[in-house]
Amino acid sequence: MRILISNDDGYSARGIRALARAMSRFGHVTIVAPEFNQSGASNALTLTRPLQVQEVEPDIFAINGTPSDSVHLALTGLLDELPDLVVSGINCGQNMGEDTMYSGTVAAAIEGYLFGIDSIAFSQIERGWAYLDDAALVAQRIVERFLERKKQGEPQLLNVNIPNLPLAQIQGVVATRLGRRHHAESVIKEVSPRGFPIYWVGAAGKPRDRAEGTDFWAVEHNAVSVTPLQVDMTNYSAVRSVDQWLNTEE
Repeated sequence: MRILISNDDGYSARGIRALARAMSRFGHVTIVAPEFNQSGASNALTLTRPLQVQEVEPDIFAINGTPSDSVHLALTGLLDELPDLVVSGINCGQNMGEDTMYSGTVAAAIEGYLFGIDSIAFSQIERGWAYLDDAALVAQRIVERFLERKKQGEPQLLNVNIPNLPLAQIQGVVATRLGRRHHAESVIKEVSPRGFPIYWVGAAGKPRDRAEGTDFWAVEHNAVSVTPLQVDMTNYSAVRSVDQWLNTEE
């Protein structure tokens, strides 16, 4: 197999190196990832300047751009052959609920999925890389099972969140839906050394929908959450009502 790995923490992050070691069991691994941390970059593509690519080690490429840039470049000319699987992470921190809209980790997987390639994003729940080797082993086992059981057809896009726990304390792997958060906390206003007002984006909101079956519920019960994602954002239940007010005579 040919496996492409990216992330949003940067090509030298501990998480991506651990994931690469775990994925090497399945075939040839290539890392194409941002040069620096790009957390929160979402699906941004860099269109206003050229991108630079540096092969910092054999099969490890650093891009001065976003996670989506990294995967996009890899799939549209950087690699000689398209990969069989795109894997992103292991992210330093959770990507659950609305986080998936902002996450560079998930965005890298989405980019692979848009090219028709099975893609999986992996994240640890807490920052700090505690029990990272255990998380990498979880990722390896999920990919192994995915490859064994996957049927031919449409590509899959999966978002996986792993508790920072020893493997023996993880309470299984659960298929979930995305939960929901309360709105983000208020911005933090400060004054720069030169007297200008500056703002820090506030922290993500606390979980609001954490019912059984959600990603929040799973990790709160020390289980690994695996959420199938889709890119089609159409609100199908609202199409008819929108058509009615668009076309109803007054």
